[in-house]
Amino acid sequence: MQPDSIRAIVTGGVSGLGFAVAQRLVADGGKVALLDVNDDKGAEAVAALGAANARYFRTDVTDEAGVAATLEAARDFLGGLNAAISCAGVLGAGRVLGKEAPMPLDGFARTVQINLVGSFNVAKAAANLMQHNAPGEDGERGVIVNTASVAAYEGQIGQAAYSASKGGVVGMTLPMARELAASGIRVVTIAPGLFLTPMMAALPAEAQESLGKQVPFPPRLGRPAEYASFVRQIVENPMLNGETIRLDGAIRMAPR
Repeated sequence: MQPDSIRAIVTGGVSGLGFAVAQRLVADGGKVALLDVNDDKGAEAVAALGAANARYFRTDVTDEAGVAATLEAARDFLGGLNAAISCAGVLGAGRVLGKEAPMPLDGFARTVQINLVGSFNVAKAAANLMQHNAPGEDGERGVIVNTASVAAYEGQIGQAAYSASKGGVVGMTLPMARELAASGIRVVTIAPGLFLTPMMAALPAEAQESLGKQVPFPPRLGRPAEYASFVRQIVENPMLNGETIRLDGAIRMAPR
């Protein structure tokens, strides 16, 4: 798939990794629909990317009917839909046995609902539209890129809900890719390590440097532009399919 032919929806698209992806796709000649819940950031993102290249859609990724309707509207704006990149998510930190009481079940469920169910909801709605695209080279009709985390493999203390949700994203990658292969739709997941997201940027510089030094090489936090560059490579390379790829500088997280 050529960069200037990309017509993509990006969840979590108004900040952090999602906005970096949108910037990269637009810079390469593509068009994007930004799905998020921050209206102010959405307006800023569209202003930065250009109204001809991007449009913001307020979207709750856990709303089945709402996502389906939003993707149809996004497809109309984009003039097609051949890429879906899911970056929306929440951290959902909390210990199983907290200081005062066990973790509330609704907190665990909310993390899984947004990170896992939301990713599946967007993916299946996107695939439903992509399956009707005219096939390109190799019969390709679209690509879905989901975001997991190294926490899916080495979850730390306090990350039970987050790790479970991201582990689910990893787990559904291959079966989805196998099923959607018949429709010419690829599914790939990225498992990023420590990246300079808005949450990380809010930490003191000393804390950022300390976290970065935990990464074997390069010994720093990942840059959102590096994540975005990898998304572009996935979109362009048709042999990348059915796999979760770590983007982490070889880090393996410690228990705490």
